[in-house]
Amino acid sequence: MNRRFLLVLLSSVSTAVLFLFLVVLFPGERGSFGLKLMGLRIKQGNNTFSALHRKLLHGTTMKEPNRLPGEKCTKADIVINQGATRPLPTGIPTYTVEIMNICFTGCDISGIHLNCGWFSSARLINPKTFRRLHYNDCLVNDGKPLINGGTVSFQYANTFLYPLSVSRVICS
Repeated sequence: MNRRFLLVLLSSVSTAVLFLFLVVLFPGERGSFGLKLMGLRIKQGNNTFSALHRKLLHGTTMKEPNRLPGEKCTKADIVINQGATRPLPTGIPTYTVEIMNICFTGCDISGIHLNCGWFSSARLINPKTFRRLHYNDCLVNDGKPLINGGTVSFQYANTFLYPLSVSRVICS
């Protein structure tokens, strides 16, 4: 009887220690317990998106964009990330751009146009990947569909980073 009591006590203590270990190691938001092992955090403007089933970046909670009834996708389903990379040998700064389709409904998105000002680059960019059509109108992926979960990336070189944002898309 004494052995059973010790076995039950030891089992309870080890379970409690394991639970406390998980709470400390994987804290949730606002004091809640949450396991955020493989999250995705994407910041676009004031919105932060994340999904537990994707490993594109790193992160927290994902909020589906507001949709009208029957609407398959919106321009919020396209996320743009860009950051500085190693400069050219001439010293001109370079930037890497990633354009991702994070559509919740599994849609492919085509006709992706970005607001891009007078975008130009000292480094050649494949025009099928990204090109400026007019002032403040750049076309991604030659207008072809970007599959759900797909990414288009390119590098450009200029003395400053161009702010890029989605202006319009076509839901495929």
